[in-house]
Amino acid sequence: MKVKTLIFSFVCDKPVEGKAEWFRGFFAEHFKEYTLVHHHLWDNRFYYSFPLIQYKVIEGKPLVIGINEGAEILQRIYPELSCIRIGPREYQITEKTIIIRTDDVVVKQELESFSFLTPWLALNEKNYEKYQKFGSWEKRKELLESILIGNLLSMSKSLGYTVTDPIRAEIKNIKEVRTKLKDIPMFGFLGTFSVNFEIPDYWGIGKSVSRGFGTVKKVGW
Repeated sequence: MKVKTLIFSFVCDKPVEGKAEWFRGFFAEHFKEYTLVHHHLWDNRFYYSFPLIQYKVIEGKPLVIGINEGAEILQRIYPELSCIRIGPREYQITEKTIIIRTDDVVVKQELESFSFLTPWLALNEKNYEKYQKFGSWEKRKELLESILIGNLLSMSKSLGYTVTDPIRAEIKNIKEVRTKLKDIPMFGFLGTFSVNFEIPDYWGIGKSVSRGFGTVKKVGW
């Protein structure tokens, strides 16, 4: 399946401090007319599909990616941005860059290696209890691999891509990390994994990818 990805990055007058969810909040406040920007529906419900606009802060650099319709929206709104506010701080934008790609989302024959640039929120409450009960790393690893496959299947379904071949996943070098979502302590993972699936660089997988979690990049690229 071919998809359009737009990467919107910019340089500010000082290093950006703060969380991707604050960055998302700025866009949600200023571009309320676009559901894909903030994922809220008119009746106070949430848009529970794979987010087509995702916000990241990676090594102090703000980044927004748009996928398909999300890319079209970012193309329309990026000329309007001259400054951003993240948390209590305002930043003047001194340079803006847009990269537009055509990416493949597809099951492959061979495994490819990826790295998590931001924590992967793999575990919900039920899976967390199961993860903690498993005594051996091998059992925990199998659980994480099955969750990873589930994340890719869910993403594919949202994008309209039917997966007809088995997805294989291998957790390689991964560690537990503590992070926060909406100021609530969370349990995430950083490290590397391999799958026979083409994941475009800077896409997120897992929970809360619109807020910057689970951002991946191919190893060696």
